[in-house]
Amino acid sequence: MVIWIDGDACPREVTELVYSAAIRTKTPLNYIANSYRKIPANSLFSFVLVNRSPDAADDYIVENLKAEDIVITSDIPFAYEALQKKAYVMNSKGETFTENNIRDRLSTRDLMHDLRSSGLITGGPKAYSPRDKMNFANALDRALAKKK
Repeated sequence: MVIWIDGDACPREVTELVYSAAIRTKTPLNYIANSYRKIPANSLFSFVLVNRSPDAADDYIVENLKAEDIVITSDIPFAYEALQKKAYVMNSKGETFTENNIRDRLSTRDLMHDLRSSGLITGGPKAYSPRDKMNFANALDRALAKKK
């Protein structure tokens, strides 16, 4: 099992939790981003800088992902691709993506995109909260408990 972080939009609070959990469970972690990020020095961790194209990090992860790896992303189309490779996929709020909910999530994402584009909805998502952090930590612990 390897933890993959789609790092281009991952909150700092999440990465700090993931670093600690990876060390605690001795799980390799790959942080993939299209701009430089400083990550802690640890033999379990690797940072990959990809080109600046919008889906470069996603493409890199999909190419290297194995079944039962953990993927952390807020990108719903990418989450769908990772699920196709049998990964355990969650977002930074601890919501897990599954074969049962991903199509609904894609539809909702597309609808919200259309509403924002037409000006009917403005603004972005709510700020990252302590509850989101707790939900994420619990979801990550559940995923890591499946480590063989």
